[in-house]
Formats: sequence, C-alpha cells, structure tokens
Amino acid sequence: MKVLVSDPLSQVGIQLFQETPDIEVDVRTEISPRELKDIIHNYEGLVIRSATRVTGDILASARKLRVIGRAGIGLDNVDITEASRRGIIVMNTPEGNTITTAEHTMAMMMAISRSIPQATTSLKSGKWEKKAFKGRELFNKTLGLIGAGHIGRIVADRARGMKMKVIVFDPYLKPETVEKLDLEPVSLDELLARADYVTIHTPKTEETTDMINRDALAKMKKDAILLNCARGGIVNEEAVCEALESGRLAGAAFDVFTTEPPEGNRLMNLDNFICTPHLGASTREAQDNVAKEIAEQIIAYLLHGSVKNAVNVPSISTELMTVLRPYAILLERMGSLQAQLSDSALVEVRIDYSGVITQYDVKPLTTAMLKGLLTPILKHDVNFVNAAHIAADRGIKVVESRTSTSEGFSSLAKLTVKTLEDEHIVSGTIFGKKLPRILRINNFYLEAIPEGHNLLIHNENVPGVIGAIASTLGQGGININRMQVGEEREHKENVIFLSISEMIGDDIISKIRNLEHIISVRRINL
Repeated sequence: MKVLVSDPLSQVGIQLFQETPDIEVDVRTEISPRELKDIIHNYEGLVIRSATRVTGDILASARKLRVIGRAGIGLDNVDITEASRRGIIVMNTPEGNTITTAEHTMAMMMAISRSIPQATTSLKSGKWEKKAFKGRELFNKTLGLIGAGHIGRIVADRARGMKMKVIVFDPYLKPETVEKLDLEPVSLDELLARADYVTIHTPKTEETTDMINRDALAKMKKDAILLNCARGGIVNEEAVCEALESGRLAGAAFDVFTTEPPEGNRLMNLDNFICTPHLGASTREAQDNVAKEIAEQIIAYLLHGSVKNAVNVPSISTELMTVLRPYAILLERMGSLQAQLSDSALVEVRIDYSGVITQYDVKPLTTAMLKGLLTPILKHDVNFVNAAHIAADRGIKVVESRTSTSEGFSSLAKLTVKTLEDEHIVSGTIFGKKLPRILRINNFYLEAIPEGHNLLIHNENVPGVIGAIASTLGQGGININRMQVGEEREHKENVIFLSISEMIGDDIISKIRNLEHIISVRRINL
C-alpha cells in the first residue's frame, strides 16, 4: 500500500513507514494542489500537516484513498464532510504537542513581561538602554485562563510553579470540576477584570470567534497583558491594536493570527507587541511525537483495520459498522444538536435505547453521541477515541439504559442532557435502513432531517408567523430547503425546524428575533 507525505514530517515518522513491510512511502513536501490532484489516485494514505489543503476537488480524484492523517491537531484544512461521504477516515494526533504549546505560552509570557525581544534588538543595534526596558515579575500576579483543556491545564500547572494565582473561565466545565484541579472558576467578565495576564486556550468555534473584542478588552485591567497561542480569529486584532496604541493594554503576545502570514497587520508596528510565526508546536520533541503517532495510526489502519484518533468514524469493526453506521450518524447529530441547545456547563447525559438496536453493543453509539456533543465545544480536539475520556475529565455523568421494546418504532434513541441551568430532550430514529430523523425536541414532536444549516425557532402559534419568517429570510437572500413544525397545544407554541441554503449572520437572526410572536431563534449546524 502506498502512502504520500505531502508536508514536512519528522524523519521518525518517515522511517516507520519505510521499515514497515507492505507499506511504500513517497515524500513530496512542496507539491502544488494541481500536482496533488493529479497523483492522489495512486495512494491509500495521505499524511499532512497544515500546509496541504485537502479540498473536495482533490478528494474527488482520490479513488483509492482510505485514510488522511494530520500530524497535529487542527483539521481546518481538510474537508471532513466530503472525506466522510467518500468513506475516507480522517485522523489527527491530539496529544502530541500539548506540552510544547503550553511551554511556548509561558515563554511568550516571560518574554513580553521582560521586553526580551525589544531589548535584544536594541542591544544588537549597539545601544545600552537599561532604563528603557523595565519589566514586571510574574510572582503573585493573576493569570486568567480562558479554556481549561489539556493545554490550558499544563499552562496553569507551570504558572502555579511560578507562584501565580490562576483563575479559569470555561463554560463547559462544572465549577466543582475546575475546583478539583485546584483552580478558581470565574465568569468571563470577572476573569477580564481581575487578571494581570489573560491567555487563551480554546478552539476556534462560532462561539469563540471574536471573543476578545472591543467590549471584552474594555473590561480588562489597564496594565494587563493578552496572550494568544491558540487559534487566530478568537481575538479581534484591530481592537487589540487600538488598545495597545491607547495604553488600554500594557502589552500583547501572539503566536497565531486571523490571516497567516499576517501581511499588513498594524500590530507589527507596535513596540508593546511581540509575536512568533505559529511556533506553538514547533519543537523537535513535538514534531517527533506527532510524526511517530500518525505513522503508527495509519499503518495500524491500513494493515490491520484498527482505528485510533479518528474524527469522523467510530472505532468499531467493519461488520458491525454496516449495521450501526446509520445509528452512529443519528446519535452524533443528536449530540451536536443538544450541545447547540445548551447554554451552560454540561452536568449529565442520559441516553435511553429501545427496540431492535439494543440487540447490539451500543457503546460505540454512545461514543458517537459524546463526540457530537463535545465537538461544538472542543472542535478537532475531540474524536471517537477520546470523547468518553474527555466527558469524564469534565465531570459529565453519562448514563445508558436499554429497553427491548419501543413504542411506535423498531428502534428509538432518547437523549436527555442536563446543564447547570436547564434540561433538554431530543429523540431520534432511523427511517428505512439508513435515514436519520429527529422526532422530538423537548415538548415538541416533529420529523426533522438532522443535516446541514438549520434554524430552530420557538414561537407563539398564531397566524402569520411562518410567513413573516419566510419573508425575512427571502429578503436576506436565504432559501428555505425544508420546514418541519412541532406544536405544543397546551401553551399554544411551536418550534419550527428550518433547513436553509446557507448559515445566516447575526443581522438576519436579529431581524427574526425581533418579529412579533418569536420567542427564540438558534442556529443549528449539523
């Protein structure tokens, strides 16, 4: 079997491929998209990092491709939906560079605190400006941690070793889970108000994009320092530039940018801003780790069918997959829907299986559900292998139940999710042999197809509401593909599950929300 390495990969990984019988590896690290499209049909495996973009156009030519492996975490450069549709497994290595990214954050924190880059430049230019670079100590300062996943926790551990006080904002962790880590849970506003240093360790999602904007910066201490070694786009760089120019912030240190390379970025002109070109994972040890891990994973899959760290398929046998795949898709999308219904930390997940499906091992289905539930929160950091571990790590209680009979359907899955503030219920089944359907959202019953871009609208059941919604969407150039309505007669309310042509912006959401008789509007991406 042939494997193509299209991005620079540590020799440790390449050597593993070379030493494995029945595996032939080609290394072409400066291949153009056109060339990749022309040759990809020759390969069963593809190893990438961040440079290669695996688009739908390239996948259309990948007739033999069985697995794509990312030596690292982020998979923004892979069309995972199209890969899944074509039966191609997509893997990553979520643990390989956590330490090095955390250490880079600490290095940036110390460098900006003591003006090390600026002082180095000054001294190399022949100056001796001791008074120009008065620094600050980290000792006894408060570090505000936005996101307490694997990297965030390592940063917290290193910071406490330097006798810093660590406070944490993570809306998807229960306060008691944060406290068990010997950290102080706080709201985002409190973190911004108290922290001397604010550091970001969260994936880029719809919720975190532009999280640190002008309003957030205005809440920070005037002499605070902002660090971002997570993902570009979480921070509004123009707003940070203004805050640094005005003295609202004392300094900032970024390893990532909205556009990379950050050509024409005004931040580069500021003395109180330091930066590195996305070096968070760039250590010899980290690159060796991820190269070794991805080589081992791809070899195990191609030669033995073993799946590890896949982001788009459960880790189950081929035979069982034939039966369970439609249910795995259903449960993953039910989990994703629940995550998008919830507004606070997850406390408990209960999945009730009934009917024919209980004749099989449903553990992979629960894993698929957890993967769907956690992906909107953690994005590429979660997969079918680590979903259950992450749920346990975050203090989420997971309960399964089985009943051999199912009223009205051959099989039924009911998913109840409790958060700190509320509880939501979603039920689903399979129509025919492979058509997922959502049958219930809380007290509303309907038959909705869980895929694509959707709006979930809760409204009073009065004439004219649906027409007003359709008119508003039409004025915004948005087409309605499908519509399902669930009614609750007792309270004279509906939910409308709208499949739309494209995800809409806040302006149209605001217009719908301001329509008469509208109770709530949510974007649901499945």
